[in-house]
Amino acid sequence: MILWLCLCWGFTPSAGQPDSELMARYLEEQLLADYSIAEQVARRVPRQAKFLQRLETRPRMSEFHVRSTIISRYAFTTVSCTMVNSGSEAREAVFEMQIPAAAFISNFTMSIGNKTYYGEVTGKEKKNSTDDKERHKKPPSPTEGRENGYETFKASVFIPRKMQARFTLHYEELLQRRLGKYEYTVSIRPQQLVGRLRVEVNILENSGIVSLEVPPLRNSRQKGNGKAEGDVSPPPSTVIGHTKTLAKVTFNPSVVEQTRIARNGILGDFIIRYDVSRELSVGDVQILNGYFVHYFAPTDLPPLPKNVVFVLDSSASMVGTKLKQTKEALFTILQDLRPEDHFNIIGFSNRIKVWQQDRLVPVTPNNIRDAKKYIHNMSPTGGTNINEALQTGAKLLNDYIAQNDIDARSVSLIIFLTDGRPTVGETQSSKILSNTKEAIRDKFCLFTIGIGNDVDHKLLERMALENCGMTRLFQEDEDAASHLKGFYDEIGTPLLSDIRVDYPEDDVEQVTQNFFPNYFNGSEIIIAGKLINRTSDKLHVEVTASNSKKYILLKTDVAVDLPSRNDIRGVPGLEDGKGDNNYIERAWSYLTIKELLNSRLKSDDIQEKDKLMEKAKSMALAYNFVTPFTVLKMKEAGLHSEPPQEEFISPSTDGIGEKVQSLQGHKAPPGVHRGQDKQRIKISKTSADGDPHFVIDFPSSKFSVCFNIDGEPGDILRLVSDHKESGVTVNGQLIGAPAPPNGHKKHRTYFSTITILSNKPERSYLEITPKRVILDDGERLVLSCGRSAVVRSRSLEVSISAFSNITVTIRDSISFVILIHHYKKPAPYQRNHLGFYISNSKGLSSDSHGLLGQFLSHEVKLLQESLNTSHQEVRQNQTEALKANPTNTLKVKGRLVPVVWKQRRIYNGQQEVECWFAKNNADKLIDGSYQDYLASHPFDTGTSFGTINSF
Repeated sequence: MILWLCLCWGFTPSAGQPDSELMARYLEEQLLADYSIAEQVARRVPRQAKFLQRLETRPRMSEFHVRSTIISRYAFTTVSCTMVNSGSEAREAVFEMQIPAAAFISNFTMSIGNKTYYGEVTGKEKKNSTDDKERHKKPPSPTEGRENGYETFKASVFIPRKMQARFTLHYEELLQRRLGKYEYTVSIRPQQLVGRLRVEVNILENSGIVSLEVPPLRNSRQKGNGKAEGDVSPPPSTVIGHTKTLAKVTFNPSVVEQTRIARNGILGDFIIRYDVSRELSVGDVQILNGYFVHYFAPTDLPPLPKNVVFVLDSSASMVGTKLKQTKEALFTILQDLRPEDHFNIIGFSNRIKVWQQDRLVPVTPNNIRDAKKYIHNMSPTGGTNINEALQTGAKLLNDYIAQNDIDARSVSLIIFLTDGRPTVGETQSSKILSNTKEAIRDKFCLFTIGIGNDVDHKLLERMALENCGMTRLFQEDEDAASHLKGFYDEIGTPLLSDIRVDYPEDDVEQVTQNFFPNYFNGSEIIIAGKLINRTSDKLHVEVTASNSKKYILLKTDVAVDLPSRNDIRGVPGLEDGKGDNNYIERAWSYLTIKELLNSRLKSDDIQEKDKLMEKAKSMALAYNFVTPFTVLKMKEAGLHSEPPQEEFISPSTDGIGEKVQSLQGHKAPPGVHRGQDKQRIKISKTSADGDPHFVIDFPSSKFSVCFNIDGEPGDILRLVSDHKESGVTVNGQLIGAPAPPNGHKKHRTYFSTITILSNKPERSYLEITPKRVILDDGERLVLSCGRSAVVRSRSLEVSISAFSNITVTIRDSISFVILIHHYKKPAPYQRNHLGFYISNSKGLSSDSHGLLGQFLSHEVKLLQESLNTSHQEVRQNQTEALKANPTNTLKVKGRLVPVVWKQRRIYNGQQEVECWFAKNNADKLIDGSYQDYLASHPFDTGTSFGTINSF
């Protein structure tokens, strides 16, 4: 018996040879054990397909079964295939399975007759032995056989006459989020009709599954933007069922249905696309058995401006379809540039042609029109000078950044496209790489695109990897324009820059990459690590990033080890998952190996490369992963040993591969330290809280004044109005609730929304509710009140303490604290609401007004001549006087206001305030009447008392 196994980059379909005896023996062979399906096939296969099937001499595939479980983006796939040799002599059976290039094979078994062979992952030796050379066929060259994003696993064995062979392959992958969707793909290419064909995919996402879709089978390996026309109907016999967190998709076509799709058995790719529920926070952190994986993909962020240089190959090899499709894609891409972007175009062959010399131009209708004319007139000629093209593009972008006052929040990048290898100028890959890295100096990112089979994909991959970019390889076909546009869509909307994710140094170890130069809309950042202190009940997480003109800090504490949430045991549809269920640990190992492989690819030091290789190999052996440094060798199971069980391997995670970005040259913000400073509120009595109850503190007079405002639901109260001087206005909108029973009020009112407006040095506003904070300074940012976060710009800082309070600081001289009141089980007269406190008013002018603002620079006198003792005695005497004399008087701006002594609690009842209370909606205490403080809308910025100026 001859047995060989290889992992290669491409394949050639087997060609069946006619067998004259097969037709005569067909009925007799139906009696073969475990092959009753053949009788069904014979009755149901259409006549032409049935005849072709009988002429084939290769063993027939009676079963092809794929089962996958996806848990938190991590897919674990098992492929089972049974082949039957019904002939009179031994015949070769070839099992081929195309798997994602980013996937790791984790196990493989074969059973031929009564013998079982199992795969063992071992370290790859530098040279194969003589026996290995004789037993193994030489795999094709990677550049010849590799398809876009896929590799082919192939196993070949001779099956004795009238016997069957069973192949079981396991592989694992981490799904990458692109254009807002995760895409899981199963290659269904058995190359013949199959009696029993079934694909079953189970998805478990505790965050919640949204937008689940199953498009038609895809025959082409090219990936566009996922929006192909008619991409709506699932393949025939597909059944989809899902709840909020669990989905099950099956594809079970009969032989007749297979024939209608493809008589040669190459059905195509079965695809599932979905996304999960998410919000702007630190993301989804999952912890299990001492390991964690952290998914970060915020939404509702404004896009950052781009400075982009397109470097396009116009050499002679681009003639025909390649250049035509590139032009079509660029026309669409230029149309998608935003008004705040700047751009330029470089065409290169043996000569370098720059569209706009020494500058980047803004996006205007005229510039877009002229750029399209320039691209339209590009003609293919000459060689390929990759080195000089990149040097020119880097110099253009560097000079623009240095010489212009570019927007500090913008993202700069080069998009480089070629279809060939360097033929002019510098042609040595190592020199091109070093020159490119030296020219870019980590100031911006390089994204590379290769078209066709002639590109040096290793060169493009390493150039992108070393310069914090990504690479894509596309075959030349009629749909190239949509693929190029799809890649641009992935990187065309940067939302954050300089993202750093930190955990306390004493709590975690062996954390994967935690700094990322950019985050693009529709993508996802993934970090994994090990816990040092497994006895801790929580893990502190902080995310820092830049967004537009703002610095953002998000932080939270995550509960450690929640088996009910992260353990897959007992999940419907996953009952047969055995063995190691810690998919989070496998995710960590996968990401770590991927980063070691990428680090080795970037390194030029031989000793460092060897060290990285040994580390990656050691980890791959520990987790049974087939990598470039390990190999799967087949061994026969002992006569008395039980054959390996065909387990459904528990979920694991597969690396990001090309998405892992360089850390070099980027100055990261300081990390998290063990002693986290807890957010504290600066105590201030001056406030409006509750029903609402107003308190004004007069520290110099050593007493406080309080009053109520009995407004109507929907009223908007002007609390602070200093728009003309300091540029600050604060308005509060009331919400109504029924009054408590046996009370004197008809209804109660609370603040449902606090709006803070500022126009110095630039216009911005904050809209705060008990659930969220909206910050708009020309660009909209939405933050959840349920997550701790800090957003800082040049003149404004917003700090959220989860479910507790929001502190707003303006120009370091004005501070407001907004308390969040949440009721777990609210009574009928209770509503979730806000309290407003002024903790620092130094930056407000003496002309400030509003229900609170008018008292910040004025003193109030208490007309009590006998109260001239110490403060403690005053307080006692005031209380006694209150009992003896129910009416006391305050003097406010020449007005006499009768008051009574009261006690109030503020800060959720944590502090008690003694104050002089003014009745009747603060009649005579405030300027004018209560109605004079009603704003017409939340953004009303009255410049002075009694006047209104719309924001």
